[in-house]
Amino acid sequence: MSAPPVPTELVDPRGVRFGAGVTSVVLTAVLVTGSGWLLGAQAAVFAVGAIAGVRRSPYSVLYAAAVQPRLGPPTHREDARPPRFAQAVGLGFALVGVIGFALDAPVVGLVATGLALVAALLNAAIGFCLGCEMYLLIRRITAKSTHKTEVSV
Repeated sequence: MSAPPVPTELVDPRGVRFGAGVTSVVLTAVLVTGSGWLLGAQAAVFAVGAIAGVRRSPYSVLYAAAVQPRLGPPTHREDARPPRFAQAVGLGFALVGVIGFALDAPVVGLVATGLALVAALLNAAIGFCLGCEMYLLIRRITAKSTHKTEVSV
């Protein structure tokens, strides 16, 4: 079995948690107001993180400019791929929510927002990134199936 690929981008895990905290505030506001527009703005933030990378997400840029200098350098950095995948998952839930609000199905919008909020709160409060764990599980499953295919050939 070959060594795992070396990550091309590393992130400060404190910045990822900061972003989850801001996301939690925004998603809570969506639940309180029922604003599909605000959820659309959060979807745009998720899209930037998923497509351009977590470090380019507006919340990460804010963290790097305003918070990280006050904390000092991180003691370690982490692979950016799991949180980037988590941003894509958040984008999926946010888009379902936006569509729900747009089609006058507010329950769909609120449920999708609530599910995204649970994931964001887990990360912000205790550092458990549900989307990151999904990414790692998918990687393990696909690595095992690839290994089985290579062995059986």
